[in-house]
Amino acid sequence: MPVSVVRFNLVDPAADALGARYRAALEMAAYADERGVTTVQTEEHHGAANNWLPSPFAFAGAVFGATRRIGVTVSAAIGPLHDPLRLAEDVAVLDLLSGGRLVTVVGIGYRRAEYEAFGVDFARRGALQDELVETLLAAWTGEEFTFRGRRVRVTPRPGSRPHPLLLVGGSSRAAARRAARFGLPFFPSAHLPDLAAYYEQKLVEYGTEGWTMMPAAETPLLHLAEDPDRAWAAYGEHFLHEARTYASWQSKDIRSAVRSAATTAAELRAEGVYRVLTPDECVALAAGGAPSLILHPLVGGMPLDEGWRSLRLFTDDVLPRLKD
Repeated sequence: MPVSVVRFNLVDPAADALGARYRAALEMAAYADERGVTTVQTEEHHGAANNWLPSPFAFAGAVFGATRRIGVTVSAAIGPLHDPLRLAEDVAVLDLLSGGRLVTVVGIGYRRAEYEAFGVDFARRGALQDELVETLLAAWTGEEFTFRGRRVRVTPRPGSRPHPLLLVGGSSRAAARRAARFGLPFFPSAHLPDLAAYYEQKLVEYGTEGWTMMPAAETPLLHLAEDPDRAWAAYGEHFLHEARTYASWQSKDIRSAVRSAATTAAELRAEGVYRVLTPDECVALAAGGAPSLILHPLVGGMPLDEGWRSLRLFTDDVLPRLKD
């Protein structure tokens, strides 16, 4: 059975009912948790005109308070924008609160505007990421260590041993080297077998251990509907809004599983990055070997009632058939 994921970035271009959208996401997470969905996935962006979620760890804490089993993957947090000690504390608390259900992927991001807003030097992002990872791993031992020339100790210590699950994300050799050097799993931002092989090579050179969480060659974002043609006609602009937002941020050098060149909903549908499937088509996708099913019920400011319809088709129609 493939991994089942519900993705939230809580975009709302109108921002006329943003609080309702946040509360709906928590209700959806609780509903998904009761029906066996594996993971809630969220991410981090700042200063977006469409109100993209900037605080994934705050959102993760709310999800944990509303659920009992489901995991939350933050993929990715923009590491250099976080204070290393405070992030170590926040993740430790969330790890204890959730019983180890938090997975954190740290990347370095690709938007200079975010760095400028936080007063962080974009040119130093690699060094800052190294410092962040080193600090997190030292902090979670519960022992004193040296941080920026002073002795510090972070409490409480997380419950997970040796530490909460931390992955290094990215699409560059520098990211792969970083993951191997620290002996951490590597999360490529797209299906990049050559980069995974380079990471494995570096594990041997550094004498460390790790593994790759590689996205599949095709990792479509899904919306379920009984009539996909009607859904594309009614809601295609929501999918396109998100796709165009990503495209406006990404340069030609950025390799991402969520990458689109579409300028119309029809072009987007033809690409297959975003797919509207019937329940039967979703079951067939799983039967065809898809390692994960990523449902995106509130994509691009999707109306809440349509998001709920998609989620219920997924949890109440598709998942029981996959279990059987």
